[in-house]
Amino acid sequence: MDTTTPMGSVVFTIMAALAQMEHEIKSERLTDCISKRREAGKDLGGRPVRVMDSQIRTAMRLVDAGELAA
Repeated sequence: MDTTTPMGSVVFTIMAALAQMEHEIKSERLTDCISKRREAGKDLGGRPVRVMDSQIRTAMRLVDAGELAA
């Protein structure tokens, strides 16, 4: 596509406008989906929790008791 010509410039501008519109539509859909899942109390995904709260409490108790060597 030769953007130095008037026709090429118009085609490029239209393609850019369509790409921008598609980006905005996807963004709206994602925001809507996240808000609906939050309202329903559903999981939003993300990384699984690797360390449980009970493991953290146990480690803190061992550190406080001086049972862990550095």
